[in-house]
Amino acid sequence: MSTPPCAIVTGATSGIGRAAAMRLAQEGHAVVAVGRNTAALAEVEAAIAGAGGACAAVQADVVTDEAPGHVVSAAVQAFGGVDALVNAAGIIASASLEGTDDEAWDRMMDINVRAPFRLMRAAAPHLIARGGAVVNVSSVAGLRSFPGILSYAVSKAAVDQLTRCAALELAPRGVRVNAVNPGVVVTELHRRGGMNEQQYAAFLERTRETHPLGRPGSVEEVAELIAFLASSRSAWITGETVAIDGGRHLTCAR
Repeated sequence: MSTPPCAIVTGATSGIGRAAAMRLAQEGHAVVAVGRNTAALAEVEAAIAGAGGACAAVQADVVTDEAPGHVVSAAVQAFGGVDALVNAAGIIASASLEGTDDEAWDRMMDINVRAPFRLMRAAAPHLIARGGAVVNVSSVAGLRSFPGILSYAVSKAAVDQLTRCAALELAPRGVRVNAVNPGVVVTELHRRGGMNEQQYAAFLERTRETHPLGRPGSVEEVAELIAFLASSRSAWITGETVAIDGGRHLTCAR
């Protein structure tokens, strides 16, 4: 009996990461769910198992020195290799140029850029062995400029360039690298970034004006695109930063 393809998903305990883990499991992937919260990881593992899928939960903070090796080794040990890597762990913060101190800048870059880079590097030999794929979760803020989220926008622009450069390097060895660039999606991200409930409700309401399709996105919609880019259905796509934002990247500042 052949073993299922294995997908590593970081940030798998909430938001886009959790939805991606669930969608990839539905498509037949064995999922290595990576996160910091052991209780939330256990819930994801149980949900995938309850739906008939295979999941190995790996408790790890993606910024630590040992995390990439630990995560990749766990995937190889559990499922024999790595076919897909989804870098969904990330943070956001609202601050201006003058309001961003060195510590906040470094934390943003560590989590949003350095961690995906190090995981891609660690997983590369295994992805090459299986002709696998990487999907990085970026943002519309990587494609367009917005005030008040300077370090976040810079980090996502860096993820986009990391995606393109890695795609060129890995293409001759059969590995595809793409990114998804969501607009506003209903998750806990912005609340964790400092918005209170009233601010978040107003933020979502404003998407009626800022997003041409007139609404925020859902995690399931983004997960569907991630699953497509991780699959053989997108076998001739690499180096793309794919907007999934209700048309937000098409608009002028307002």
